[in-house]
Amino acid sequence: MNIAVIFAGGIGSRMKTKDGTPKQFLEIEGVPILIHTLRNFQNCDAIDKIVVVMKEGYLDRTKALIEKFDISKVERLVVGGETGQESIYHGLLAANELSESDEDIVLIHDGVRPFIDEELIKNNIDCVKKYGSSISCAPSKETIIEINDDKEVNKVIDRTKIWLARAPQSFYLKDILSVHEEALKQGITNAIDSCTMMMDAGKKLHMVETDAENIKITTPEDFYVAKGLIARREANE
Repeated sequence: MNIAVIFAGGIGSRMKTKDGTPKQFLEIEGVPILIHTLRNFQNCDAIDKIVVVMKEGYLDRTKALIEKFDISKVERLVVGGETGQESIYHGLLAANELSESDEDIVLIHDGVRPFIDEELIKNNIDCVKKYGSSISCAPSKETIIEINDDKEVNKVIDRTKIWLARAPQSFYLKDILSVHEEALKQGITNAIDSCTMMMDAGKKLHMVETDAENIKITTPEDFYVAKGLIARREANE
């Protein structure tokens, strides 16, 4: 079984909307960003079930949208935690309740990262089956430099070896859940992301390539870029 855990619990403080609407509910072409994201998993035949992690106070709104847009694969809608790490853990616990086998795979994805497709989803699943993990990464298009405390350049890094970690980040459910539980035992509650936690736990990670359009909509600039990307995609359909 392949389960998508969609993290949509942010408050969108960097989006700076006038009415305080969380970014996942902002609409592009009349459809909330979260629904654009969920549709990709709904329409992929490799995905069996979806768990959505939502900020407390927005469960009813999210449930109504899921019903309105007929996202039928959503099996659990759960409240997140105080941090991103804790919220993902809540989603993993819900996924574990749905799990039927130690071979079940979980794809962890941002609710405001709508520019994925069926190929990327399936590549993640295949990579987990082959290597045990899959981190979706985009190649760096810029020159990367390392500086010291005085802002002097120490090193110009070969950008062909630099990749930008994006999402989905995918694992066998039993493995990532175990790493989360061990981190909590150690008092770690605010890790950057799941691939960082897996690396810190000594796990080997493998990547699959995604493209530069697989952006996370975080700022007003991202939102306007996303509007253009969606308008272009719909014009080409």
